[in-house]
Amino acid sequence: MEFDIKNVDLAPGGRHRIEWASQEMPVLKGVLQQFTEERPFAGLRVGGCMHVTTETANLMVALQSGGADVVLCASNPLSTQDDVAASLVAHYEIPVYAIKGEDNQTYFNHINAIIDHKPHIIMDDGSDVTSTIHKDRRDAMSTVIGGTEETTTGIVRLRAMAKDGALEFPMMAVNDALTKHMFDNRYGTGQSTMDGVIRATNYLIAGKVVVVGGYGWCSRGIAMRARGLGGNVVVTEVDPLKALEAVMDGFRV
Repeated sequence: MEFDIKNVDLAPGGRHRIEWASQEMPVLKGVLQQFTEERPFAGLRVGGCMHVTTETANLMVALQSGGADVVLCASNPLSTQDDVAASLVAHYEIPVYAIKGEDNQTYFNHINAIIDHKPHIIMDDGSDVTSTIHKDRRDAMSTVIGGTEETTTGIVRLRAMAKDGALEFPMMAVNDALTKHMFDNRYGTGQSTMDGVIRATNYLIAGKVVVVGGYGWCSRGIAMRARGLGGNVVVTEVDPLKALEAVMDGFRV
């Protein structure tokens, strides 16, 4: 099995964290059980270009349990968890191409490694795999049935390709699911952004003026969590309807 990770010896810690994360993913655990019984992906190759984290690891394991031949690379080198990548290789025999902090050349080498796998299904984050297949790796086009895209940036790229008649296989806009906007953007981004600010600055948020740009799904969550930490939140917004919503939610605009 080919792979490219930082250090396979990190696997034990990664396995512990993957199993810990699975305890907070009851829906996926139910899906995994169903996949194990029905094996709906038997005979299919799945190429994932996603954040290599404990959550993604559990998704890959579920797909593998459903019969899929899975291979994974990183969609963002800065979010890669090297111990998780090592555990996927060592304990689950899933080929992973991801190293935290990898340079641009390595990043695209890893994307090409995924494409070399000749996937039937693509799970993309930013549409780099999809774009590379269309532009530089048309040798892999014939095997692709379709795929999914989970980010706004990727959806914008795909819609531009579709508008120009350049998108040659169907892609599902997972990003547009209401549950994604609600749980990931509002609650996930809201919490993680404030956590990142606190870790980077060691600031006490209480009493600070916190300016939030816009009042979309992510900004709503950030404003909500900043206020919860005692911040004096000011929202900037050019859309009058969203600005009104921010006012009605109790923020200065």
